[in-house]
Amino acid sequence: MRFKDKVALVTGAAQGIGFGCAKRFAEEGAQVALVDLNEEVGRKSAATLPGSAFLRCDAGIKAEVDRTIAATIERFGRIDVVVNNAGIVRPKPLLEMAEEDFDLVIRTNLKSTFLFTQGAARHMIERGIKGAFVNMSSTSTTITMPTHTAYASSKGGISSMTKAVSLALAPHGIRVNAIGPGTIETDMTARLLNDPKSRSNILSRTPLGRFGTTGDVAAVAAFLASEDAAYLTGQTIYLEGGRMGLNYVMPVA
Repeated sequence: MRFKDKVALVTGAAQGIGFGCAKRFAEEGAQVALVDLNEEVGRKSAATLPGSAFLRCDAGIKAEVDRTIAATIERFGRIDVVVNNAGIVRPKPLLEMAEEDFDLVIRTNLKSTFLFTQGAARHMIERGIKGAFVNMSSTSTTITMPTHTAYASSKGGISSMTKAVSLALAPHGIRVNAIGPGTIETDMTARLLNDPKSRSNILSRTPLGRFGTTGDVAAVAAFLASEDAAYLTGQTIYLEGGRMGLNYVMPVA
């Protein structure tokens, strides 16, 4: 119960990694605001977590972010933890990518992280809350694909923002870290991972020999937000089964 009497706000929380994080924080005693654009799924997910609430929000629009932060404070009284998880992927070859696709990925992934961090940090500083932010980055900050120009740009920005913001908030006792997941089993990745050739290709680059789970990510998020990580800030923790250190392919079981 590391988060008893604490309030966590998780964006992109209707399903996948976001819901996994919301569930973990609720299990450890937190009241949780599940924030997402998908109202139907989000409300169903929130209903499974006692002491939680769903808030619909387009995380890339400042007015909606401000309203969501205010609604969370009105509902729960405070915000102690923010998990900036909202994100999308729009894979396109570089020369075929529309400006609108690039802008949407940057707005959803990177700008939303800035808006929720800025708004929640103001609240924490005003109340003297020594809170924590956990931002969802990616291994694409370092290893990526030619169709992921927008996505890699947004996630690289998140890791760089994490460093800069950690310095800005350190004098207030507020910590900021990020997680860089590798291949995680979610509804979003199901089609890819259910294809035998794709599965084999991915596992051949994953030394631990399995895909990650939302529970794996949630465990790291909970650690980073807890007092167990009280001296850790400005870091991106890569959760990728050993992939980033690999310079060859592995045999697949």
